[in-house]
Amino acid sequence: MKRNNIRIIGVPEQQKDEQGLENLFEEIMSENLPEVGKKKVTQAQRVPNKVNPKRPTPRQIIITMANVQDKERILQAARERRKVTYKGSPIRLSNDFSTETHQARKEWTEIYKVMQSKGLNPRILYPARLSFKLEGEIRSFTDKKRLREFITTKPALQGMLKGLV
Repeated sequence: MKRNNIRIIGVPEQQKDEQGLENLFEEIMSENLPEVGKKKVTQAQRVPNKVNPKRPTPRQIIITMANVQDKERILQAARERRKVTYKGSPIRLSNDFSTETHQARKEWTEIYKVMQSKGLNPRILYPARLSFKLEGEIRSFTDKKRLREFITTKPALQGMLKGLV
């Protein structure tokens, strides 16, 4: 099931939050993506609810749209634009995944970092598949078990990912 949430990353915290988050979203949209037009927002909130003073980055904002088509139009326009800003500072608009999808994608993190450092240009595809190019061929894996079976035939990968798979 698709979710109609957009995650906004990088918007600085405001002291009093004098304008509502819905208005903040409208401001971002009018500044960056006027071609999309005004879309109906049903809910907006910062996550997590409380500010952690030890965390240097601002909390993310989750915007719930009235329907999935609006969300997809906004994300498509943001991808085409490539650079979205709020008051001059760059921000990111991304899909808000379900908790299960987010956790499944997170499981690939260590392997992804190792592969990236070795120049394999890995990708994490939706919902949670690891993909990379090896010997001119694109390989894609849905779980660590399949990756483990594949790397037994590739000694170079076996040494690189030892202990991670």
